[in-house]
Amino acid sequence: MYTPKDSSKSPRFVGPRTFMRLEHIRTTENVDFAVIGVPFDTAASNRTGQRYGPQHIRDFSVLLRPYNPDQDINIFDYCSGVDYGDIDVIPGNIHRTYDNIVDSLTPVLDSGITPVMMGGDHSISLGHLRAFHKKFGPVALIHFDSHGDTWDNYFGEKYMHGTPFRRAVEEGLIDTEHSIQVGMRGPLYGPGCIEDARDLGFEVITMREAREMGFDQVSERIKERVGDAKAFVSYDIDFLDPAYAPGTGTPEVGGPTSFEGLEFVRNLKGIDIKGFDLVEVLPTYDSGEITAVAASSIIFEMITLIALQKRNLSS
Repeated sequence: MYTPKDSSKSPRFVGPRTFMRLEHIRTTENVDFAVIGVPFDTAASNRTGQRYGPQHIRDFSVLLRPYNPDQDINIFDYCSGVDYGDIDVIPGNIHRTYDNIVDSLTPVLDSGITPVMMGGDHSISLGHLRAFHKKFGPVALIHFDSHGDTWDNYFGEKYMHGTPFRRAVEEGLIDTEHSIQVGMRGPLYGPGCIEDARDLGFEVITMREAREMGFDQVSERIKERVGDAKAFVSYDIDFLDPAYAPGTGTPEVGGPTSFEGLEFVRNLKGIDIKGFDLVEVLPTYDSGEITAVAASSIIFEMITLIALQKRNLSS
């Protein structure tokens, strides 16, 4: 059983930085979840530096504690988890990086472990989905973001952080009939930027629509859309308003607060989620570690969902 160090007995500034002070060990034995860094950022179109996102999140995550009062559960009463370390990415070579991602995630998924990946720019999600497809077939995508990331290309390049979900649909990795995107907003080149995702089969709820519907209703719509399908959650930190997450590459105003961003994850309980990623944390622009606070807390809520699922299976 792998659990975090007890910070009431060992000060948080002692020892190497791992997520939530979990053991840094690359094992698939006696593990329910693994936090994994994917520090790749050479597919970003604007600001870069997301390669330092995983360690930035780890640095702040030492403040996390095992009991989640909002969900009334101590994670480690039901889960064993490790910080699996980082996948060896290849800066400047996205295709070899994708191969490394699939090779690294395959033994994790084959062992029944739920991976929680930290990016890195959003291009890495295509590698994640390839690995999940290899294990589960097409999965439902639950995508929180201010951008749809279904462009056909950037600068004539097919593999960028704005294209992963179009490529994933083309490769048959996503069950689009059970997939949904939430939070899209900001200036666009034209209405096709939203409609293209719908044409690919996604349900899309823009940020304006989410405000008009109410967040509780949006959460219910997510559950209805996904149904009993196996799901993958991809959370771009720029889903949050930049007032709550300034440390990112392409911020868009008008997004959720940090509390609302956490609530969206909490409300996913009951869905058959097989894995998560959180991407686009960029430390250079993270004044006061505001983004690291949000990102580490969102991942904590993701891990809580794993614990809730384990508790339900054991009851």
